[in-house]
Amino acid sequence: MTLYRAQVVDTPDDPFRGGALRCDGDAGLLVEDGRIVERDAFATLRSRHPEAQLVELSDGVLLPGLVDAHVHFPQVRVIGALGMPLLEWLERCALPEEARIAEIDYARVVAGEFVSALTSAGTTTALVFGSHFAPAVDALFQAAAGHGLRITSGLVVGDRMLRPELHTSAERSYDEGRELARRWHGVGRSRYAVTPRFALSCSDELLASCGELHRDVVGSWFTSHLNENLDEVATVRRLSGTTNYLDCYDRHGLVGRQSVFAHNVHSTDTELTRLAEAQASVAHCPTSNAALGSGMFPLNRHLAHGVLVALGCDVGAGTGFSLLKEGLQTYLLQRLRGVDGVPLTAAHLLYLATAAGGQALGLRDQIGDLSVGRRFDAIWIRPRPGTILDIGIRHSNGPEDALAKVFALATPDDLGQVWIDGAPLRARAVDARPLRPQSRRRPEHPRSKKAARRTNSDERTRHRGRAGTDGGVSR
Repeated sequence: MTLYRAQVVDTPDDPFRGGALRCDGDAGLLVEDGRIVERDAFATLRSRHPEAQLVELSDGVLLPGLVDAHVHFPQVRVIGALGMPLLEWLERCALPEEARIAEIDYARVVAGEFVSALTSAGTTTALVFGSHFAPAVDALFQAAAGHGLRITSGLVVGDRMLRPELHTSAERSYDEGRELARRWHGVGRSRYAVTPRFALSCSDELLASCGELHRDVVGSWFTSHLNENLDEVATVRRLSGTTNYLDCYDRHGLVGRQSVFAHNVHSTDTELTRLAEAQASVAHCPTSNAALGSGMFPLNRHLAHGVLVALGCDVGAGTGFSLLKEGLQTYLLQRLRGVDGVPLTAAHLLYLATAAGGQALGLRDQIGDLSVGRRFDAIWIRPRPGTILDIGIRHSNGPEDALAKVFALATPDDLGQVWIDGAPLRARAVDARPLRPQSRRRPEHPRSKKAARRTNSDERTRHRGRAGTDGGVSR
């Protein structure tokens, strides 16, 4: 057993529904096999468990691991391409880079860069838009497993209005998705997500195939884009013949408790009502919305309808991997909305970046706060002495003020340590179920024949280490 001593701050209860920030100035967390088994005053736990290995984290703030509800794996290298709206940015920046991921050696390098960037920013769980190429998605799952990241991801599919090399068919997308799910869904901390790019790039037949795969892979998740950009919305309505973008997914059984939609900036009340009724979630991506000029997110309307909102960094349209920055941007944009904005506190921002994401991904019983029974996914904010964040925290007016300064000022360089499942981050070899022999691969076949195919242990050293020391974050 390991006993962590720290100033612990989390949001076990939703502050949008009256919950308060929980702050324990000298707390003890007793962790066994990656799970928090006791939480109390440090002195109490130390006297109760004198034999436990001690990890001293008093000179900083311990927060739950961050949960990213929307981010694109192939777009690491196009971050910062500014000055374009969504559809132009896709054509000129994102899609050419996504086509390069077809080359598997390139995909493996990018997957490593992506996962390292996520975890170095304090993200311990992520819903990830994968690649249009199955081998690249496999490489992503391998990289995530090697770092211990909790990941939900899948094959991205589309059959129109993309670069031709990114197109697929309903049959092929089903077969490749089913094989990826067989290899990775439920293996370690990996789960599969059915992932059509967006309704604009998917025919009704392809979305029907996505619905079929979502039903056939028990426990799978669904994610896509929704109402991000006005030109996108207008084109989807023209192609689908409906005024309800969400209905493009809903008609195929893709709107439910295990659905997470990115953006939803330009939503109708009908769509919000349906999202709430289905208990689907929305990933708000504020830096991406601002960078692409997509619009101001109507958080007030989502809350009024009872739609769960989490945060996503949306790399590469988003401007970085830090959910602390996304939290700050959420606050700033709500301020700019005037009377339509939602007044946000540091507690709201922490909830959006942690517990809300855990709820959206169906992992709330495991992650999102640092209560007894949760897995020990945590980040230690420990700014370097003399930095503005260090000065601000030392002179703060209490824990909530200190947390506000973390959101305003912290960068990944201020992370002293990141834990996932009780283990400090380090590379480790974890593999999927083996590939099927090539001779057993089912060939592509007509849709009419489709019916025939369905059938960690804790760190054992006492330390005060920073990044790069024993037990520190690898960068």
